Amino acid sequence: MRPIIVTVGSLATASVNAICLSQTPTTGALTINGALASGGVATLDTPRRVLITTTGNESAKTFVITGTSLTNQVISESITGPNAGSAQSVLDYKTVTSITISANAAAALTVGTNGVASSGWVRFDDFAPSDISIQCSVSGTVNYTVQQTLDDPNSPTNPVNLALVNWFSSPDSNLIAATGNIQSNYAFMPTYARILLNSGTGSVTGTFIQSGNVAL
Repeated sequence: MRPIIVTVGSLATASVNAICLSQTPTTGALTINGALASGGVATLDTPRRVLITTTGNESAKTFVITGTSLTNQVISESITGPNAGSAQSVLDYKTVTSITISANAAAALTVGTNGVASSGWVRFDDFAPSDISIQCSVSGTVNYTVQQTLDDPNSPTNPVNLALVNWFSSPDSNLIAATGNIQSNYAFMPTYARILLNSGTGSVTGTFIQSGNVAL
């Protein structure tokens, strides 16, 4: 199998109001008017998490974020509001086209970004051997974790919603909260893998190679 290479980072400086400036919305749509917005659509520097921040208690409210992914696929998810703090999206957004709240906000809130993002997903071959090599190469300062899942949003029999995919940290502890270059492997074949950038100003490039079938 040819190597599959994914990269995450570097990210522009995080901003808690880059998508929505401070506002106290009523039930329905928030105004997308932050520094990243144009014509009601926020375009992020690279696909990354969306952060909702408030000083009020919005834990009884549901926020629905809609936008596009790295591959320009329309994506959406529901987030329970934070209580005097922040709530982060599960998905990584290239653009944000809509954010709604299920009831009137208790206090002013903002929507922006933090320092968290995921790479594109690596899909492994179900019909190839399960031996998989992993190499992570770091540029700059980062903290990252390699993750994997057996869930499949594209399964013909048991599809899982993108926002509900269960991601697990690598069984190799060296790939959890890592900061440097690492080589590793999977003892089993997951359905997907990705790299989660936990923090940092640099980038991580992951190379995944799955053994192939060879006819003799």
